[in-house]
Amino acid sequence: MHFNLGFSTVQVLWTLTFASLLVLLVVLLGRDRARRYPLFTASIVMAGLRLLASRLLFERLAPMTLTAIFLSLADLAVIISLLVVVEMARCAFPGAPRRAWFVGAVAVVALAAAVVGVWGPWPDWKTLIAGSTLAMLRLMQLVAQKLELLNDLLAAELCLLVILLGRRFKAGWRSHTQQIVIGLSTIGITEVAMRAIWQAIATHSVPKTRIEYEHIMGIQEKLYNANNVIYLLVLVWWIVCLWIDEPGTHSHSETAAELPSEVTGSPEN
Repeated sequence: MHFNLGFSTVQVLWTLTFASLLVLLVVLLGRDRARRYPLFTASIVMAGLRLLASRLLFERLAPMTLTAIFLSLADLAVIISLLVVVEMARCAFPGAPRRAWFVGAVAVVALAAAVVGVWGPWPDWKTLIAGSTLAMLRLMQLVAQKLELLNDLLAAELCLLVILLGRRFKAGWRSHTQQIVIGLSTIGITEVAMRAIWQAIATHSVPKTRIEYEHIMGIQEKLYNANNVIYLLVLVWWIVCLWIDEPGTHSHSETAAELPSEVTGSPEN
C-alpha cells in the first residue's frame, strides 16, 4: 500500500533540520557547552533564525524587502561563521606561541583568499557602487557569497591542521573542538564541491528547449537537497558528540555525586 502524505523533499528536510537545530541548542545549553563555545552557539541560533525566516516570510513580503532581509541575515551569519573559525582555532591551539599563531593565520588566510580571488567571475565594480537599492543588494549578495566561500575554505584548512597538530595542544580525537571542526569542514567541503559542480554545469550547459532547462533545474534541486542532507547529518553528529563528555572529564551531576557529603551539603544518615 502506498501512502501519499503530501510532503515534498524540501519540506521534510526543512522540518528535520529545524528540529535538529533546536535539539543541538538544548544540548549546548543543557550540557554547558555554550559557555565554552559561545560563538558556535550563536551560529546555531542564527541558522535556526534564517531557517525560520525562510518559512515565515517567503511570499509574504514585497520581493525587494524580502531580499534585503535575507541578504542582511546572510551577511550577519557569514560574519559569525568566520568568528566561529577563529574561536575553534583558539580552542584547538591554546598554547601555541604567538609567532606561530601569526604565521599560521597569515598562511591559512592567504591561501583561502587566493582561491576566493580566482574563483568564478567577479562583477563590474561600477555596478556595485552605483548608489541604487539594487546595487546595494548586489553588493550584499557578493559579500555573502565570497565570505561564505572564504569561510568554507578556512574551515577545511583548520580541520587539516587540527587533525595533524591538535593532539599536541589537547585537541585530539574525541575532543569537542575537533568534532566541531570536523563538522564545519564537512559542511564547507560539501558546499564548495556543490558550488563547483553547479558552476561547471551552468557554464557548459546551454539549454535549447524547455525540457533541457527543466532537466538542469532538476539537477540544481538535487544538488541543493544533497547539500541539505549533509548539513543535517553534521547536525546529528554534533548532537551526539557534544552530548558525550570528552575523555577524562565528567558531567556536573557525576562530579557532584563523587564529592563528599561535607562538600555537597547533603545530610548524613
